[in-house]
Amino acid sequence: QVQLVESGGGLVQPGGSLKLSCAASVSIFSINRMGWYRQAPGKQRELVATINRAGGTNYADSVKGRFTISRDNAKNTVYLQMNNLKPEDTAVYYCNGLAVTTSIVNYWGQGTQVTVSS
Repeated sequence: QVQLVESGGGLVQPGGSLKLSCAASVSIFSINRMGWYRQAPGKQRELVATINRAGGTNYADSVKGRFTISRDNAKNTVYLQMNNLKPEDTAVYYCNGLAVTTSIVNYWGQGTQVTVSS
């Protein structure tokens, strides 16, 4: 069973920065794709950014140019650097791991709250 543990959330003013971390209990190289999703109150969970084994990345249009996803395979950790934060970025951020073997399995962390407010 893969466990994902997020950290780094908090309260930040508009225009500020935060860096989220997601530590995995297994080698993240064994997971096809790692990513970050978020869910704001009253809204559906949405994709923020993903990174695959080769380092290829994908971002939601709303965060392009502001957020950067990265991975450290040696530490089994995925990061999300968030710059120029806006109030609409306020949400619970979830780490996701997508594993494809004989079936597709999604692993989720417990989430970390990010609040952007003055």
